[in-house]
Amino acid sequence: MNFRNFASKATVASLSAAILLGGSFTPASAKGKGVDEAQAKSYKETYGTSQITREAMKNMVNQHGDKRYTVPGFDESTIKNVESAVKTDKNGNKIKMDVWDTWPLQNADGTVAEYNGYHIVFGLAGDPKNPNDTFIYMFYKKAGDNSVDAWKNAGRVFDDNDKYEANDEHLKGQIEEWSGSALFTDDGEIRLFYTNRGDFNESQKLFGKQTLTTAQVNVSEQQENTLKVDGVEDHKSIYEGGDSKTYESVNKAFEDRNFMNNHTLRDPHYIEDKGRKYLVFEANTGTEYGYSGEESLYNRAYYGNGMKFFRDEFKNLDNSDKKDEAELANGAIGIVEINDDYTLKNEMKPLIVSNTVTDEIERPNIFKKDGKFYLFTSTRGSKMTTDGVDDKDIYMLGYVSNSLTGPYKPMNDTGIVLHQDLDPNDVTWTYAHYVIPQKDSDKFVVTSYMTNRGFFEDKKSTFAPSFLLDMKGNKSSVVQNGTLEQGQITYDEKKK
Repeated sequence: MNFRNFASKATVASLSAAILLGGSFTPASAKGKGVDEAQAKSYKETYGTSQITREAMKNMVNQHGDKRYTVPGFDESTIKNVESAVKTDKNGNKIKMDVWDTWPLQNADGTVAEYNGYHIVFGLAGDPKNPNDTFIYMFYKKAGDNSVDAWKNAGRVFDDNDKYEANDEHLKGQIEEWSGSALFTDDGEIRLFYTNRGDFNESQKLFGKQTLTTAQVNVSEQQENTLKVDGVEDHKSIYEGGDSKTYESVNKAFEDRNFMNNHTLRDPHYIEDKGRKYLVFEANTGTEYGYSGEESLYNRAYYGNGMKFFRDEFKNLDNSDKKDEAELANGAIGIVEINDDYTLKNEMKPLIVSNTVTDEIERPNIFKKDGKFYLFTSTRGSKMTTDGVDDKDIYMLGYVSNSLTGPYKPMNDTGIVLHQDLDPNDVTWTYAHYVIPQKDSDKFVVTSYMTNRGFFEDKKSTFAPSFLLDMKGNKSSVVQNGTLEQGQITYDEKKK
């Protein structure tokens, strides 16, 4: 979500369009501090977090084009829309919807859950001609049928009145529903975690507030091979930034009405560890964990090792049109512990930060495999402030740790796991890559969506072909000739 593209008026492009298009920002930079002065002001403070460094991101450019990290190419002529992704408007007209960010119903260990013989995915969908039409739908199919045509649409998860009936102060202002995750509980219930996005209206001091939210989704099989959403319960907010000390709140982000700032607090991903429940999410660092501002440019922890690199990189940045953007960049992957009733238990320090590099590291996805915690995040070159990347670059970065709380080390030396640099007007352009561990395989399935929203009359945003990923320790590789069906979420090696 790129707030920098927004004028300080209510008549602005929708936040939904911005999150999909990923526009960049190139302000006039305040140059001229000088390398010697920067060295004198320099310090090194990690705040106990792991850093996505400028050095790693610059080195990552040298890994562009490596087949191990390149998103496979897809045959445009074979790509289908999700045919069941249809809604009826208030006038009774049928509308073929775009479908973009999706996530499966998962067990606590991250593997795909089976609900009464079905596989379920939740996803954002809406009218291609209305960027404000962004809501969560439930899709399902019989387990074992991997055809894209097998996916059926159970409709919107939430009714329009659900946000009011919840009697929750944050939900009352909800305008859109954004990404999250879904847990199949030990009690056989479906627990959804998602992002409540509020209105953006400066005159009312509303700045697109994002709140981590949850609900139990009730589902039944009304007739053979047909699932139905039977409403939600226990619908409530969990976390929205608190006092801004650990994670930046929306009020802190816009306290000086700086519309260049970009605030994120979204995409909650559920994980359990040692009997405790957690949410990992996209955020920005708060005031006690390396906040944004000019001072952050002097923190050598954000650059990498060595004074020489710091001096050279600061000089380069000081003369760059990205300096102002780097000052504001304070992206983070956050974590909070939650109680058994899915209420907030306590804030925890960020797992990973990307200060001075980017303020947007999206859709965190985390699971434990073979004793290690794997953490992934999607990001765009258009939001990065290091040389060698441009608006066409799309990444999924990966990090690994022996502990849920870190420290996290970058996979493949720099953090690169997936890279794509297609023109956004290409039908086979993909984003929001999501790694799914498998029950009976050492390979991992990667899902994503394909085709930018509203770019084509006949081609909708749709489930992209999935593909396989090999991972061992801190190394990964795209499996050559490992392309699967559109929207496939499981892989059986015995049937390959």
